Amino acid sequence: MPKVFVSGCFDLLHSGHVEFFRKASKYGELYVSVGSDKTILELKVRPTTNPEKERLFMVKAIRYVKDAFIATGSGMLDFANEIKKIKPDVFVVNEDGDRKEKRELCKSLGIRYVILKRKPAKGLPLRSTTELRKMLKT
Repeated sequence: MPKVFVSGCFDLLHSGHVEFFRKASKYGELYVSVGSDKTILELKVRPTTNPEKERLFMVKAIRYVKDAFIATGSGMLDFANEIKKIKPDVFVVNEDGDRKEKRELCKSLGIRYVILKRKPAKGLPLRSTTELRKMLKT
């Protein structure tokens, strides 16, 4: 079975994340790289709501996920060590996560790069962590 790789923060885990995992898992066994607290602070210039161990626990509990781990690198390509170790066939991102650096890394490693549209699961509202954060502040 093909291996599929995704990466992200997955801080305020919501139905949009689960739907992303569901869609990505259609390409094969899903491996998830979870950004470390340190990397998220560097990239988003704010601390995470949930610490990395808790985020990892929740991601691993999702049935579409074969395995998950905390990324060991830093920056936009914090998962580079893990992607080279796992050697996935496919790297999946959503429209928000599409970056030139990711496309170039995948091209250099011979990994198929797939961009998914952000669409909620049937009957559910479109969710984003940004919107959830705004709701929590009110």
